[in-house]
Amino acid sequence: MMPWLYSALGLVILLLAGDALVRGAVNLSLRLGVPALIVSLTIVAFGTSAPELLIAISAVHEGADGIAMGNVVGSNTANILLVLGIPALMRALHTSECSTRRNYIFMLGASVLFIGLAFGGTFTVWSGLILLAALAGVLAVAFRDARNHRRNGNGKGCAADADLEEIEEADPDMPYWRVGLYLLLGLIGLPLGADLLVDNATIIARLYGVSETVIGLTLVAVGTSLPELATTVMAALRRQADVALGNVIGSNMFNLLAIIGIATFIGPISVDPEFLQFDLWVMLAASLLLIPFVFFKQDITRIWGVILTALYLAYLFVLF
Repeated sequence: MMPWLYSALGLVILLLAGDALVRGAVNLSLRLGVPALIVSLTIVAFGTSAPELLIAISAVHEGADGIAMGNVVGSNTANILLVLGIPALMRALHTSECSTRRNYIFMLGASVLFIGLAFGGTFTVWSGLILLAALAGVLAVAFRDARNHRRNGNGKGCAADADLEEIEEADPDMPYWRVGLYLLLGLIGLPLGADLLVDNATIIARLYGVSETVIGLTLVAVGTSLPELATTVMAALRRQADVALGNVIGSNMFNLLAIIGIATFIGPISVDPEFLQFDLWVMLAASLLLIPFVFFKQDITRIWGVILTALYLAYLFVLF
């Protein structure tokens, strides 16, 4: 029982510390005069992926490569099937109004690149550099488009999913001591939570006779997808389909390109044959399920919510 409790505690610490780090980094950057545009495209995006990153780093350091890989692949699958499926059960997501084609194509490209590198058997530093170079290219395009869009001042809905000056975590009146406290809590909490979760997830895998890969694909992956699920549920309730779909696409791109890319600098990451035979293809198939919503202006209705959620439950059944 204790490994489950410690795993849950580690997950809670991770999520709270990740939120604290984002708040601290955003407000410090804005107080130092860093443009909100850059903060939106870099600090917020990286900060919200901090739990996944710290888990990957801790897992590689502990030699639990299955958890590192499972966290990324499992999170991407859960983000599409579960994070879009559950909110759609509550209220249809009107994604027909969204224009996310370019970012979706980038996400598919990142998926194909990731799978191609995985067939090398091991993610090395060179693999990581390729992934990070692709991430840099995506960020450069996003920065250019966002700057041009703000200069032109046109568009609503998904085309202008938020005013770049309005960042949720920003508080222009936040005193420096509070900024420092958020940063301190984030920097201390993230490695502590990651170590707790990885160590006890490994113990659970041994106790129940399942592989670290399965634990990474399920317990760890679903846990680190909770922030995306919470964001998407709120977006559905507020009728912000652009935020819901954009959140999933952006999160998946960062998981593939940044998390494993950075973790390779800690050590090589071996790829379990299970990923090559099944899980990577499930992730890609889940990504392809978004085609009707991105290219053919279909809404994610409640029926689609049932289908997506049922597919994820079926995937879990097959894993176990």
